[in-house]
Amino acid sequence: MRYLRYTSVYALLMAAIVVASNFFVQFPLSGSLFGVALGDLLTWGAFTYPIAFLVTDLTNRQFGPSIARRVVLAGFVVGVAVSFWTAMPRIAIASGTAFLFGQLLDISVFNRLRRHTWWQAPLAGSLVGSTIDTALFFSLAFAPVFAVLGPNEPFAIEWAPILGVMSTDAPRWMSWALGDLGVKILVGIVMLLPYGALMTVLKPMPPAKATG
Repeated sequence: MRYLRYTSVYALLMAAIVVASNFFVQFPLSGSLFGVALGDLLTWGAFTYPIAFLVTDLTNRQFGPSIARRVVLAGFVVGVAVSFWTAMPRIAIASGTAFLFGQLLDISVFNRLRRHTWWQAPLAGSLVGSTIDTALFFSLAFAPVFAVLGPNEPFAIEWAPILGVMSTDAPRWMSWALGDLGVKILVGIVMLLPYGALMTVLKPMPPAKATG
């Protein structure tokens, strides 16, 4: 019963994060910082999505990679299905694809490093997973070559200085990808704090209990 309760909570959290991120990624930040237009650099989704890696890593630590993959799959199905109601279909497709590949890679890296120093597995998993997730998501969601998935977003494909400050121009979505990855890396490091704190509460469960 406790096993089902925990995994259900993890799956619901994962779905909520996917839905929220799919919604917020449609909104670039407003205003400027040190003369840089934040809308050329980041979307709000960059701040919510990295929490998914914390959920995956806690599930993996407590129940192992097999259960973590089930939670990811559950979050993927529910999150993408709901996202079709809260975001454009192309965004939902791109997010679902990137989410699945990024999270499964995170689980694989975490599992290889789980016996190392406590912070190495979650940090390495989130960094590798975030890189793949970012590359897949922004390419599928905004690159004109993937217009078969849905109409292009004019603001995203307009050319602007890379990261809003460089002399070289590129489609705005590329700067979003770079900014998004930078935020994911920072948030991934910050997420080590709640991960470390919850380690003492959410201890690994015996295999017999984990298989219910």
